[in-house]
Amino acid sequence: MDIYLKLFEVLFPVFFVVGIGYYLGKNNPKLDTTFITSFAANIGTPGMIIYALTSTGTSFDTFKNFFWYYIIAILVFTFIGVIFLFLLKTKDIIRELPPFIMPNTGNMGLPICLFAYGSQGLGVAAAISALIILCHFTLGVFLADRKFNINVILKNPPFYAILISVIFLYFKIEIPIFIENTTFLLMYATIFLILMSLGIALTRFKVFSFKKALISSIGRVILGPIVGFLIIRYYNLSGFAAGVLLIQCSMPSAVLNYLVASIYSPKKIVDSVASTIVVSTIMSFITIPIVVFFALKYFN
Repeated sequence: MDIYLKLFEVLFPVFFVVGIGYYLGKNNPKLDTTFITSFAANIGTPGMIIYALTSTGTSFDTFKNFFWYYIIAILVFTFIGVIFLFLLKTKDIIRELPPFIMPNTGNMGLPICLFAYGSQGLGVAAAISALIILCHFTLGVFLADRKFNINVILKNPPFYAILISVIFLYFKIEIPIFIENTTFLLMYATIFLILMSLGIALTRFKVFSFKKALISSIGRVILGPIVGFLIIRYYNLSGFAAGVLLIQCSMPSAVLNYLVASIYSPKKIVDSVASTIVVSTIMSFITIPIVVFFALKYFN
């Protein structure tokens, strides 16, 4: 019975805040979320990365190892995406790959791992999320635009937050208390705002091809945790860190895939990406509780 109570304690806050956003979005379709997007991208996410990586007891070796494990996961996700999109007879496979490759490890993954495993889980989850953030502004832009743009990375605040955090971890520098306290506040404010914005986004995205989006979403939220479990078995991982890896592999497609696609891809691709995000997120409300239950039961 204790594990069911823990599961409820982990998931209720996340789904509740997403529900608040959905309610607000439904009641005010013109609700402006520009502030949330700007705050999260330029201030909140960098603060969250710095706190999660430097103030939770995460070591450089842990960061490096799980960064590497998730690179392997991304390679497998890419392979799965190519196969699915080929079978769906997609004309532009390259531009439609991001929803398969880059799950929502930030908006949903970080708070779920935090509530499931505490600050230690948050540190491991942040190592994985840092990789996905880098991928959004490197691989994601490359796939959406079919060309690489170094300026996107250089103008991206989270990139510098990751760089600073890695330096602190590598040289075992203790972060000043005033920075820790500031990034702590920014992290929790950002988690609330981005979860709420996810709920708002679900009221605005439309599903243009349900069958295609459903099949693609299966590749994301059903095969994702299977990939995570196989990596855990292959590298003989255990404990909370293995649970975090499993949870992060099970996340739906990230909303940021849509934002990148809307800037660099044709409208038809943007519509397809949005459809996959909506359907995979709705499906994840069923699959995530199952995955988290499994993670809490066997990797604790």
